[in-house]
Amino acid sequence: MSEHQRRTLGGVLCPVVTPFTSDEAIDRDAFLANVRAHLSDGVHGIVVAGSSGEAALLDEDERGDLVGWARDVVPPERWLVAGCGGESTRIVVKRAREASRRGADAILVVSPHYYLTAMTRDALLAHFTRVADDSPLPVLLYNIPKYAHLTLEPALVAELGKHENIIGLKDSSGDLELLGKYVDLAQSESFTVLTGSGTTFHPALQRGARGGILGVALFAGQIATRIYECSVGTGRADGATARRAQDLITPLAAQIVNGLGVAGIKAALDQVGRRGGPVRSPLLPLSASDAARVGELLRRADPNLTA
Repeated sequence: MSEHQRRTLGGVLCPVVTPFTSDEAIDRDAFLANVRAHLSDGVHGIVVAGSSGEAALLDEDERGDLVGWARDVVPPERWLVAGCGGESTRIVVKRAREASRRGADAILVVSPHYYLTAMTRDALLAHFTRVADDSPLPVLLYNIPKYAHLTLEPALVAELGKHENIIGLKDSSGDLELLGKYVDLAQSESFTVLTGSGTTFHPALQRGARGGILGVALFAGQIATRIYECSVGTGRADGATARRAQDLITPLAAQIVNGLGVAGIKAALDQVGRRGGPVRSPLLPLSASDAARVGELLRRADPNLTA
C-alpha cells in the first residue's frame, strides 16, 4: 500500500487547466509553469484532467501525458489525482491503469451519464465497485450534478465508502445540506469528503469536509489555502480570518468559475500572470465584456491578484 493510501486525503487541491496553443495542441511549458505556480501557493495537491482541465475534450494520450508531466514537478508528499471518468466501466479502468503507470496517486471518477435513465442505483453501484476492484489506484467519487445530470445519493456513497479502495468523494453540488449528509453517512478515517464549491468552502469545512478541489484556487490559491489553514488544525483556528477570506473568493467562484466556466477560469489565469490561453473547440472564448468583468472581479477581491 502506498504512502498516500495510508494517509487521509485533505487540504486544497487545484484542478488545473489544460493550456493550448493557437492550433489546440497542449502547451506543455505553460502547463508545467502553472503547476509550479499552484504549488508555490501552498496547495496540497494537483488534479489533472478534471472539469476545469477540459477532460471531456482530451484524447487518451493527452490524459496520460498530463499525468506524467505533472508527476515530474509535483513532489511525492503532495497529491496528484487524475480524472479518469468515462462512459464505460472498461475505459475508466483502462484510464486508471495508465494513470498509475504515469505516476498518479489516486483517480477522480465522475458517474457515467450518457445513458442517463439507465444509471440506476444498481448500475452505479456495479460500475463504481468494479472500478474500485480493478483500479491499481485509490478511487475518489465525483458528484457534479451540473455536468453529470444526476446526484450520487448519500446512502449509495455510504455503501461505496465501505470499499477499501474508495477513499472519498468530491461534491461539487454546492448544496451544504447534501454535503452534510455525505459527511454524516460516509466520512470516516478512511473516507474523505471534499467540496468542489469555492462559494461554500468555509462552511463546508465547518460542516466536516476535509478540504476542497477548487477551481477558484487556480487564480486565488493563497486566499483558498488561508481559508483552509484558518478553519482546521489544532491551534490554528481563526474563524474571523477564514470568513473574510471566504468573502473575497465567493464572487470569484460564483461569477468566474460557476458563471463563465473554463473560458472564465482561463481568462482569470491570464490576468493574474499565469497561463490560461484559449479553450478547445467547441468551447468559445470569452467576449471582451466578460473578460473585462473578470478583471474587475479580481481587482475587487484583491488588487494584488492582477498582474
